[in-house]
Amino acid sequence: MQWLGRNRGEVLTDDFAVSLHKRMFGDVWDWAGMFRKTGKNIGVDPLHIPVQLRTLMDDAQYWSQNKTYPELEAAARFHHWLVQIHPFPNGNGRHSLIMADTMLERVYGARPIDWAGGYDLQKMNDRRTTYIAALKAADAANLTPLMAFCNPNGGR
Repeated sequence: MQWLGRNRGEVLTDDFAVSLHKRMFGDVWDWAGMFRKTGKNIGVDPLHIPVQLRTLMDDAQYWSQNKTYPELEAAARFHHWLVQIHPFPNGNGRHSLIMADTMLERVYGARPIDWAGGYDLQKMNDRRTTYIAALKAADAANLTPLMAFCNPNGGR
């Protein structure tokens, strides 16, 4: 988080995403910041990770430049798509939450999302169950539950 506070580079790039993952988990895993090489029960085929990540970043830049979506919706879409890509062997959830919040703060000048809502999203609880259900609904092209999760009070 200290690195994130000091780094003032462009946020919506694949290089930034990789660097953030490495900074977040480099003390934990030797492979931090390296794309996964095997298939998982979630995520695109490992061969497609670089192209999918670049496409996401390009689309997110387009969204912000052209005001395609309101800021919160752009962040929710960005988060969901990054989770779907699942670029790294582990740490994708935490990484994608921070990426979405960084996008909100630096690109849109908006407050971050209260993802945890007072709960620990790493542990099974009602908040995590709602979060996972919202991601699954977004997988089926229904963004409404994820938007409600990101903005439970209906306004910023």
